Amino acid sequence: MGKLLVKNIGLLQTPVGSFAHKGKQQGENLKLKNAAILAEDGVIIEITSDGKLPIDEDSCHTVIDAEGKLVTPGLVEGHTHLIFGGYRQNEIPLKLKGASYLDILRAGGGINDTVKKTREATFEELYAKTEGFLDEMMTLGVTTCEAKSGYGIDLDTEVKLLEVLKKLNEDHPMDIVSTFMPAHVVEEKWKGKEKEFIDLCIDEMMPYVKEKNLAEFIDIFTEDSVFNAEESERYLKAAKSIGFGLKIHADEIKSIGGSVLAGKLGADSAEHLIVIEDEGMEALADGDVVAMTLPGTSFYLGATFAPVRRMIDEFGVAVAMASDFNPGSCPSLNLQFVMNLGYLKYRMTPEEILTAVTINPACGINRGDKVGTLEVGKQADFVIWDAPDMEMLCYRFGSNLAIQTIKKGILV
Repeated sequence: MGKLLVKNIGLLQTPVGSFAHKGKQQGENLKLKNAAILAEDGVIIEITSDGKLPIDEDSCHTVIDAEGKLVTPGLVEGHTHLIFGGYRQNEIPLKLKGASYLDILRAGGGINDTVKKTREATFEELYAKTEGFLDEMMTLGVTTCEAKSGYGIDLDTEVKLLEVLKKLNEDHPMDIVSTFMPAHVVEEKWKGKEKEFIDLCIDEMMPYVKEKNLAEFIDIFTEDSVFNAEESERYLKAAKSIGFGLKIHADEIKSIGGSVLAGKLGADSAEHLIVIEDEGMEALADGDVVAMTLPGTSFYLGATFAPVRRMIDEFGVAVAMASDFNPGSCPSLNLQFVMNLGYLKYRMTPEEILTAVTINPACGINRGDKVGTLEVGKQADFVIWDAPDMEMLCYRFGSNLAIQTIKKGILV
């Protein structure tokens, strides 16, 4: 690879450290003016400021002039349902008539429709479609992402999805962290037999996926009409016992104990949290659980927004933001728009927002020691923005402000 020098950085802004930032720390960023970054073999080896260059330009394989622009760590996308068959634009007429997410799900649509199309899709079709999504995400400044299965439900299809993600992680510049989510919906044949389905997940699916090393994390949709807290606890405890990291879809539509369970089990992250209550926020803080908030879903569903200001100010919860890209409740993978929503709807500061799309989600997917900040020893993952500062990124919306995305020291 050789050496990469990025010079003439107007403002380098980054959180610092390899831990989830909470409370006041959420809003603490290092800001260096007229900075430069030197990387070798994909790793940052020196950062300078005040116009000093760490090395003579002639000694570098690649030199990039940032032309006085803002540079931040590469964005870390902490929650996606990236791999699926079909789309669900046909639900628009139902939604315009007032049908809710759960109404469509109960009628056999929603996730059930995507499951059918995903089972029908070939490995090659899923690979090509997901590869296109990864390319688009990188143009928007994302350099690491989490991706869930969950549109297979049966073992064969779930394994197909995870194998596609594994192959893409090998082939594509994006670092992909896989999450196994067979408990994403209660299929018609399992309604009234949720206990038996959880047994199937525990006895057959989890051990197979773990043995084949196809996923690092496991997730479950803890929600009304899906899986209750008791079922979720048994499922997550079993997953933890064989070495999976834990994630949980919690308090999205109804608060039925998901966030409290996440805190109790010390989950790596709890997702959604739109209707989280005080008990849940306290549990997340006590359990050091990253709150993976998904404002794009609230926006698309016309729902309320998670109480992020209270999470940060009153409870000291480490807040991350992600897109929740999926074909039903958030058909957008634009993490820049999520940043806009962080300012407009969560009332977060630009510094808190940067933390929420870099180091905090990195910690939520167990990558905080490698990515999420610009520091010596970490991967050379960063973005050059068409902006002078983070305020501009929060202010402008609807345009892609990422000029160049660098992944492991290579311009992608």
